[in-house]
Amino acid sequence: MRIKLAKQIFAFNLLWVVITLTAFAILINLSWWQLNRAEEKTQQLQRLAQLQSNGALRGAQLNQLSEIDIDGAPFQAQGRWLAPFIWLLDNQIVNGRVGYDVVVPVQAEGLSQPLLVNLGWLPATDRRDTLPHLQIPVSLKLDGLLRTQPDGLLLLGQNAENDGAWPMRIQQVSFAELSGISGLALYPALLYQQQTSDFLPHYQPVVLPPEKHRGYALQWFLLAVAVIGVALAASHHGKANNE
Repeated sequence: MRIKLAKQIFAFNLLWVVITLTAFAILINLSWWQLNRAEEKTQQLQRLAQLQSNGALRGAQLNQLSEIDIDGAPFQAQGRWLAPFIWLLDNQIVNGRVGYDVVVPVQAEGLSQPLLVNLGWLPATDRRDTLPHLQIPVSLKLDGLLRTQPDGLLLLGQNAENDGAWPMRIQQVSFAELSGISGLALYPALLYQQQTSDFLPHYQPVVLPPEKHRGYALQWFLLAVAVIGVALAASHHGKANNE
């Protein structure tokens, strides 16, 4: 009987150790991941600062540069909206309100290909089946930030609600798909306008600063230490009861 009880106690203690070490390992890995994210954000901010210090790019320069060179760079030019194409990027939340980002193709001076431009945000209508009525200026002063990998995630279903009418609702910006829909050979970058009178620019290249990630890393590390502390305290209490 004592042998059986001893085996049960040993099995319980072993399970407790495994659970404790597993939780500790998960929390430490989360802490390390947050530290890595902080380092990535620091490097990204440094690169953006360097690109800003170099001054804004022009259309002719984009014809010569690679995607890596232009990602995050400022861009300025005069452009012409290529009507009637207007895409509404769905599920954009600003100040707690749901709406769309307005994306249009623009022929910028000096650039051989049309450039997609995110003009900013506007609120959605009360009805899902009714899209906002838009007035897009034919001539646009482009002043914003270029990104070669726009935000957006398509989980299920189709991306573009392509019924042949404009504006057209989309779930993410896909250069290849929007090129196919419009028949335009779009330049593989999206310009986020920083200033506009008709829409609300809200794009931020870095949403969480490095300091936030370091704070989360410290929280995960303290939780890992707490797990070990609780396990040691429970083990000591168990030994005291046995004695």
